[in-house]
Amino acid sequence: MQTPSCVLISILLMIADGFTVHGPSGLVVVSLGTSVVLPCYVDKSLPMEGLEVEWRRTDSETLVHLYQDGESQPEAQQQDYQDRAHFFTDQIQHGNFSLRLDNLRAEDEGKYTCKVYSQQDSGDTEVQITVDNVERLLVSGSSRSISASVGEDVTLNCSVDSHIKPEHIEEVSWKKTDEDVEIVVLLYQDNEAFPDSSNERYRDRVEFFTDEIPKGNFSLRLKSVRTEDKGVYMCQVFAGRLSANTTVVLERLGFSALQIMVLILSIAASGSALLLCCLIYCRTQNDSFLRLHLSLVFCPNMILFFAFVFWGVSEGSVNETVSCSALYFLRPLLLLWAAPYINKFTGKIQTWIQEYSYVAEYVVFSLVAYSALFKTAWQKILNYAGFERVVIIVLFSIMFLCCLCKIIYLLVTEIGKKSGRIIEIFGLVSDMIIEILPTLQFMILFYTFASGAGGFIIIVILPVFMMMTNDRWFYRCYRVGCSDSAISTVMIIFTLVMNAVMIGVYIMTLEKTTDPIGWACVLVFLQILGTVMKFTDTTNVFLRLSLGFHRYVLMYVFGSVGVVFLSSAALITELILKTVNGDRTVADLRFIVFPVECVFAVSVLISGLFASQITNCLKSCKDSVKSRRERRSQQKKMKEMKPGDQEDLEMMSPGETQPDSVMSQT
Repeated sequence: MQTPSCVLISILLMIADGFTVHGPSGLVVVSLGTSVVLPCYVDKSLPMEGLEVEWRRTDSETLVHLYQDGESQPEAQQQDYQDRAHFFTDQIQHGNFSLRLDNLRAEDEGKYTCKVYSQQDSGDTEVQITVDNVERLLVSGSSRSISASVGEDVTLNCSVDSHIKPEHIEEVSWKKTDEDVEIVVLLYQDNEAFPDSSNERYRDRVEFFTDEIPKGNFSLRLKSVRTEDKGVYMCQVFAGRLSANTTVVLERLGFSALQIMVLILSIAASGSALLLCCLIYCRTQNDSFLRLHLSLVFCPNMILFFAFVFWGVSEGSVNETVSCSALYFLRPLLLLWAAPYINKFTGKIQTWIQEYSYVAEYVVFSLVAYSALFKTAWQKILNYAGFERVVIIVLFSIMFLCCLCKIIYLLVTEIGKKSGRIIEIFGLVSDMIIEILPTLQFMILFYTFASGAGGFIIIVILPVFMMMTNDRWFYRCYRVGCSDSAISTVMIIFTLVMNAVMIGVYIMTLEKTTDPIGWACVLVFLQILGTVMKFTDTTNVFLRLSLGFHRYVLMYVFGSVGVVFLSSAALITELILKTVNGDRTVADLRFIVFPVECVFAVSVLISGLFASQITNCLKSCKDSVKSRRERRSQQKKMKEMKPGDQEDLEMMSPGETQPDSVMSQT
């Protein structure tokens, strides 16, 4: 009986001892505007039934916060502490009754009492808050949204309303915050602005008002507002342990002058293409026939060239603008070569169009595209080791020299009308350059963007690629008796498969660039244009396919009217939707422009190489439709004849002829 009695006595003693409320070990020093936790806890868990905790100001008995009946009672708080004083509710069952006081004010300084009631016992502790002499950091901006038209300059306000001197402000950052990832607009740090810290879309378009910074004015000037600039901007200021921020909403209203110009030019391009096409094919051929065709080739494409230039100034990226503008500036060269009326030109003009027009487009466009790609790759090249960097720069330089050599040769021979042995040697070198140019481009891409894989590509894949693009082994097919049709079919299938592989290779290679799909579209177009050039080269002694090349009106109309119309529609749609929604629906117009151009080039190539098969197929379809119509017409006549006439017709032998009376009745 002694052991149970001892246990009972121990329990009674523990109950009699009650509990102790603990608080902070000393003074709590805080800064204005910050949050503070006032400690209050017991050394053991208390039963929740009947538990009550109250925080009060010791000097005035003002109720700061109350916990009662198993929950906080915010309605019992003094009004000054509503939404500022909070319990850690999930910790109360563990004996933690600390209080968090937010947005500290000067009048919050003083003593606070935490009193705990549990059944018949109670305990309390006292906490004293003192505020240091650091001023509260206040940052103010615009109370209203800011509206601006595209192309205008706008000011985003941000002022530091404080006695803190500007030299004590450690950092001021402007960020665009309405996207999944914050975009750095401009940074001010250690008494200096850092324009290089700006995101690419804001670089060279944002600046501080330098003369106003000593007055605490960190407003931002945003120049040449674009549609994607619409959104929420945050100005955040850091000074010591303090930080504060303000937001500014930028709205955009109406079209800018450049956007209106893009709309007008896009509509004019598609409208002029349709109008010229109607004038050509709805009128008889006369003296103005050739002039109308030349107008159809040049006018819509030049108009779209200027439309993409204005689009780039107002909305588009540099790479997108350069690629699309260069394409439409050079498109007339490919259209002239694909035109069915090429035989209407005479002499050297016809020879130049047949042999050099699309070659000039290929070389000039390669020079422009790889110059822009070199600018994009420059930052990546700087991170390479010295040897690799030199190799890449040398490769790019060789490719630029190759393109320039071919351009100079065309200018000297076709425009300068120069000739001679030296010119012939130079022409031979330029022809060799054209042969190696696709391989050189392939090597540059891999060595520049595939980094470690560059050496493997050069050693293993490059020789294979050079062998597969060599047309000498196709020439062997002629010597074993293969027909032109069989050889062209095999070559087309092989080329399409190889280009499909190249598309995947380009995308994987360029995945580390800022716009890999856009660049892949451009380079695939170059690959296809190089294929067209190889298959239709009249000077190639190994390929006879170009001798029977045929140009169809339908393909020409698709290239001169359809492609222009699709690009104009895409440009207009993108501009309108971006103006309305503030975001682009298509990240890069190269996704539309270059695939459509690739379809045109491939369709011209296939239709030209398989002209006889297409003609026979069309003729067969026409004969089939004609015979079907004749059978239907005969069946209809049989149904319309009288029963007696049908019997007489059936009784007649095949060699007999019907009387005139019967013929007249039928």
